[in-house]
Amino acid sequence: MAKFFNAEDGYYSLTTDGMILFIALTVFLLLTVAFIKAKVSEAVKEHGDSKSGVNEDKPKEAKRLFSTKQLVFSGVALAIAFVLSFIKVIDMPWGGSVTLCSMLFVTIIGYWYGPAIGLVTALAYGVLQFVQDGGGYILSPMQVAFDFILAFMALGVSGFFNKKKNGLIIGYIIAILLRGLMHAIGGYIYWMDYMPDNFPKNLAVIYPILYNYAYIIPEGVITVVLLLISPVKKGIAYISRLAEDQGVISG
Repeated sequence: MAKFFNAEDGYYSLTTDGMILFIALTVFLLLTVAFIKAKVSEAVKEHGDSKSGVNEDKPKEAKRLFSTKQLVFSGVALAIAFVLSFIKVIDMPWGGSVTLCSMLFVTIIGYWYGPAIGLVTALAYGVLQFVQDGGGYILSPMQVAFDFILAFMALGVSGFFNKKKNGLIIGYIIAILLRGLMHAIGGYIYWMDYMPDNFPKNLAVIYPILYNYAYIIPEGVITVVLLLISPVKKGIAYISRLAEDQGVISG
């Protein structure tokens, strides 16, 4: 009989069967979201065509969540983000690491294609991070949600700023701050008893905030500084033009 969890010292970890089930359920969820969005888009288009007098006999094609170009560019960006998440520039003394701008390559998808695709791909990235972590230290489903699903999905919020001036930088900053907030909320609910011994006791009340932003903010500062460098700005602009799909990116 398949065993999905290992229980030890008050927490759970996924077995291989559990990891497979988790990934399968996530893929099913993503496909369901894509199907629903396609159906809603089709219904809206049919309603608009009927009101505008468009010939109803003309075949209609439901709008997919991802076009081929969007899927390719999003997949490449997620792959780069996942690889960079292994490259740790600084290991923080309380835990957590500053990575080599890994969050940028998740938030840039929202900048390219807007919030729907940004949130879906950020959710997929959260699943990848959960798998990377081995499904370890599961205290409850909501703890997993705060630490992996909601936290990394927050990076997709950058998509709400894709049509704003300096939208990439603004969206990136807000997205990483929201990621830290989700981690901090989960920290207050689930991780206060796991505070490391080297953490200052007089700051214990804000432990989850300091723990999470101690690695998120330095990486954010490094990334924003890089984005302001002229050659990097030009490179990002060039890649963004290549990724552009039906005028989504405004600059």
